[in-house]
Amino acid sequence: MKKSLIFILLIGSFFCGVYAQTDTISSYTKKTYMIPMRDGVKLFTVVLAPTQEMAPGPFLIKRTPYGADFPLPENAIIPVKKMGSFQPMAEDGYIFVFQDMRGKFKSEGSFEMTRPLYHLIDKTKTDESTDAYDAIDWLVKNIKNNNGKAGINGVSYPGYLALDASVDPHPALKASSPQASPADMFLGDDFHHNGAFRLSYGFEYSYLVENDKLSNSNFPFPQYDLYNWYLQLGSLKNVNDKYYKGRLAAWNDFIKHPDYDDYWKKSSTLTYIQTPQLPILHVGGYFDQEDMNGPQLMYRHLEKKDSFNRNFIVLGPWNHGGWEDQKADSLGEINFGSNTAAWFQALQKRWFDYWLRGIGDGKFVEASCFQTGSNIWKTYDSWPPKNAVMKKLYATSEHKASFIQPSSATGAVSYVSDPATPVPYRSLPIEATYGEGSRWYTWHVEDQRFVTTRPDVVSFIMDSLTENETVTGKVMAHLFASTTGTDADFVVKLIDVYPAFDTGNRKMSGYQLPVAMEVIRGRYRKSFMQPSPLVPGKAEEFVIDLHDINHTFLKGHQMMIQVQSTWFPIIDRNPQKYVPSIFEAKESDFIKATETVYCNKQYASYVELPVMKE
Repeated sequence: MKKSLIFILLIGSFFCGVYAQTDTISSYTKKTYMIPMRDGVKLFTVVLAPTQEMAPGPFLIKRTPYGADFPLPENAIIPVKKMGSFQPMAEDGYIFVFQDMRGKFKSEGSFEMTRPLYHLIDKTKTDESTDAYDAIDWLVKNIKNNNGKAGINGVSYPGYLALDASVDPHPALKASSPQASPADMFLGDDFHHNGAFRLSYGFEYSYLVENDKLSNSNFPFPQYDLYNWYLQLGSLKNVNDKYYKGRLAAWNDFIKHPDYDDYWKKSSTLTYIQTPQLPILHVGGYFDQEDMNGPQLMYRHLEKKDSFNRNFIVLGPWNHGGWEDQKADSLGEINFGSNTAAWFQALQKRWFDYWLRGIGDGKFVEASCFQTGSNIWKTYDSWPPKNAVMKKLYATSEHKASFIQPSSATGAVSYVSDPATPVPYRSLPIEATYGEGSRWYTWHVEDQRFVTTRPDVVSFIMDSLTENETVTGKVMAHLFASTTGTDADFVVKLIDVYPAFDTGNRKMSGYQLPVAMEVIRGRYRKSFMQPSPLVPGKAEEFVIDLHDINHTFLKGHQMMIQVQSTWFPIIDRNPQKYVPSIFEAKESDFIKATETVYCNKQYASYVELPVMKE
């Protein structure tokens, strides 16, 4: 959830060294305030307001755990032309507000990771919704020359806070845009995916935000490549024993709540947000390495009760917060053919201009979703579109993929999964998540040929396409598999294989682009609340949501299904022997197991694809 930290630092870089300039027609002045909440706690707030008298303007608010201040003195004067991505809105007189959330940096109070909305149960309690309400109430009454309207947005954790602010909102809050916001931390966002714990991210992020109230902390790793460091860490119980010593509340909660219990449910936006109480623009990226699931899940959840047409979504070819980059015309080796960031930023301005300034007709499309492969923006009246035709891409025992169901009675493919030699989730070295030179930001588009030849990764590839095939909507994997152990993880990927000789770009010849991939922890195949062991040798169905995509597999490309059982160290090693809590597993619990993927008439493994009629 860290993208907004980078965003705030970029803002600072735009402003540094220009505060003495006053030779522009329009400029902004920085002022800071300690805004009181209803319980007496004061939150540090930066306000950038037009220096010159203008028509009253609206507030655009970002609340953050990453530090709201930037290196400019009080009353610094900032020319509009130096305000970076804020410039278009600044020219129109928006008032920009940045606030440290409760318990972080210069704000008072105590910090709680993804604090539940306590006020919904007990009106005397405070939370991120009540804090946003109180902040807006103070701003409207105390910052001069405002028009009485406010919008809130943010990427990652600030996006989560923008979503919280939309619950029982202040009357002045007219629109919210939660961007790359998590929805549920156990089902599919930062800390777990389908119950599988995200080790490297959970370890490093909890240290980042909880080690020091006044700063963002990077864990002091003793080496650059962390693959072996995490491997030598051993069982997760060693984290507190060796390093954290019980100091970090988030890590302690991971240990206390290994399954989907009330702790996770109470902090899930799916639990406490049921309707869009004001206009909401969800924004997400297909290649988001942190919160891909949240925007998709929350949009779909709120759409069920969107009786006033307030719920909208934008999905693009982005990593976590990539739409805030200068161009976002590519990611890693994948080119998107246009400045997708400029496209989105123009849409975002139109969105807030309408709700906060009354400009425009307010006719926003339901869903704006970039189509990768063909590299064009598409709009839809509903998301996912209703005119897709479901097709099943089957795995076969000959390591082929086909739209024809296997007819064999016994087809299957097996591999040995060894926790001692787990499959890396990206090519080595595994740099610290937010460390120097980290490739964390692009691993979702990394060429999968680095694992294709491993014996513990099995691939099923179809013949070259004779025409374009566009897949738009939710991709679901139905994997029939068994294990010789009593627990197992299964990772399924849908991959776009480029031609062996790509005449358009020779460097992309044979590239294996993962367009959808996800993991499930076997113990949760029936229930996330009540895990159960697998029965050795028994074929069972594992249904895995691979999320929404909008991708054209071009003529001459191939579709490939890939399956593996380790994804390290983004996912912790499953012992493959069932234990009540993996956080308490002993070293002796980690065992080799033979995993079998079934590809026959009775147990046909397949990926369900919503294919568009062209």
